[in-house]
Amino acid sequence: MSLTYTGGCQCGAVRFQVQGELKDASICHCRMCQKAFGAYYAPLVSTRGAALAWTRGERKTFQSSNHVKRGFCADCGTPLTYEAPDGIAVAAGAFDDPSKLPPVVQYGTEAKIDFVDRLHLLPGHRTEEDAEQAPFVLEVVSYQHPDHDTSSWPEEKRHE
Repeated sequence: MSLTYTGGCQCGAVRFQVQGELKDASICHCRMCQKAFGAYYAPLVSTRGAALAWTRGERKTFQSSNHVKRGFCADCGTPLTYEAPDGIAVAAGAFDDPSKLPPVVQYGTEAKIDFVDRLHLLPGHRTEEDAEQAPFVLEVVSYQHPDHDTSSWPEEKRHE
């Protein structure tokens, strides 16, 4: 029995499926990944040894170096892939259930931002706890694609 993982971008224009074992989830701290994800690091899952298929739409790519292309959704901007000569890694957060893909290694640690190791020490608050200062949080309606495959993609796009 083969494992199946699904995922896609936040607007639903691009969806994918991976069949097979995914055992090489990582975090990359290199500056290129920081910029590509707009974050302190990039959580990625290697698809080597598994079958990656694009089930809806097509990703757009940006050649970020002489060896690497970065895939993303052209409609909503969601980072989707890191594509190198040794294979494709998919953004961990783009999977429908990223909790099933815990990282096992870190790369690019020469560019690791030192406070990243202390993020777990910061105070944590649930979204609704911010309602006094930002009351709109209690009325937020997500327009993001749900965390599962759908038979169609909504016709109405929410872009400006």
